[in-house]
Amino acid sequence: GHTVCRRIRDACPNLPIVMLTALDAVEDRVAGLRAGADDYLGKPFAFEELLARIEANLRRAALAAASLRAETRTVVGDLELDSRAGTVAAPVGVLSLSPREYALLAHLMRHAGEVRSRSELHRDVWGNDFDRGTNLINVYVNYVRTKLREAGSTAAITTIRGYGYRLDAEVEATSESEPIAGDLL
Repeated sequence: GHTVCRRIRDACPNLPIVMLTALDAVEDRVAGLRAGADDYLGKPFAFEELLARIEANLRRAALAAASLRAETRTVVGDLELDSRAGTVAAPVGVLSLSPREYALLAHLMRHAGEVRSRSELHRDVWGNDFDRGTNLINVYVNYVRTKLREAGSTAAITTIRGYGYRLDAEVEATSESEPIAGDLL
């Protein structure tokens, strides 16, 4: 039983497993759960209890799958980020983004409506591969703004003077949203 359970778990990590066995000692239940079972039911058991446990395990599996889908898909206004595919879709199709542009837009989409400081963008988008003395963030924000406009998106990256940037959905870009040359936020 435990060997079969391990093989199933290795082959199908998200498949709910309920073990039914005549071995009902605490050590047996612990070993079955450690082998990969999600639930363990010793004989004799009531059929209604088995059905209820199966339903509960299927419900948890469905919630976990929905949560995983939600983590891979982020929607902000008319933009849709698919982190599995590494794409952002806009009203006129999928945006053509460089890896750095994608990382910047994905970060802003995951934090839509929040002001993201330059320090946060340095850390989360560029990591250690960044010279803080450059205006690289301004340049990339401008690249992404241009691509959003060209794609017909209503989402706009707003400059918050003295702090950073915010992605807003369902607003029109204004001159306030344009980067300020030499802006040392």
